[in-house]
Amino acid sequence: MRVLLVEDDTMLADSLCEGLGKGGFTVDHLGAAEPAESALTLTHYDLSIIDIGLPKMNGHALVHRLRQRGVRTPLLILTARDGLDDRIKGLDLGADDYMIKPFMLPELLARMRALIRRSRSVASSDLSIGDLRIDLAQRVALLKGEALELTGREWEILQQLMLASPKVVNKKHLAESLSEWENEITANAIEIYVSRLRQKLQGAAIEIRTIRGIGYRLDETARH
Repeated sequence: MRVLLVEDDTMLADSLCEGLGKGGFTVDHLGAAEPAESALTLTHYDLSIIDIGLPKMNGHALVHRLRQRGVRTPLLILTARDGLDDRIKGLDLGADDYMIKPFMLPELLARMRALIRRSRSVASSDLSIGDLRIDLAQRVALLKGEALELTGREWEILQQLMLASPKVVNKKHLAESLSEWENEITANAIEIYVSRLRQKLQGAAIEIRTIRGIGYRLDETARH
């Protein structure tokens, strides 16, 4: 999952990037709202974390502008302000959740996972299709009850497909979700990872279907 962190405190941003990375997220970081608005408009992110106290345009204004432009990315606001009015304002402007500094990283990770699930209309971290079961919180995949050995990128593709099923996952969005600014993932690379996943799912009542010109869909298949 790819996240945009908008935070002007470099020490906090560095700490968050490290913690989120260990939690399984790919993180891009910006220290101001203006470039963040462009990034969130042009690139598919699974979630954005936005500090209120940004220079020039603040976090509330950024949230408002993003929603006015039709950006539907889940937005989580971070703030040192604990006033009720600030929380209400942020939520009314279009933020999906609010965390007050200081906070505990495990709670932040759990809230992020919940917001991403909610954006995909998924109620639980424990997902099953056919013979396949994955736990989004523990980052574990089981096929016919046995642990499925996956690389980091194979896991990312699989969880995106599971979260979207039975809908199609756009290949471009899939590539952007796995990318970071220093390491962009190509469509050809996505095809290679999907091919490897298909091999690991052979013999199970589940299939990754290619929807030509669009992307991929995870389907349960008939048992033989």
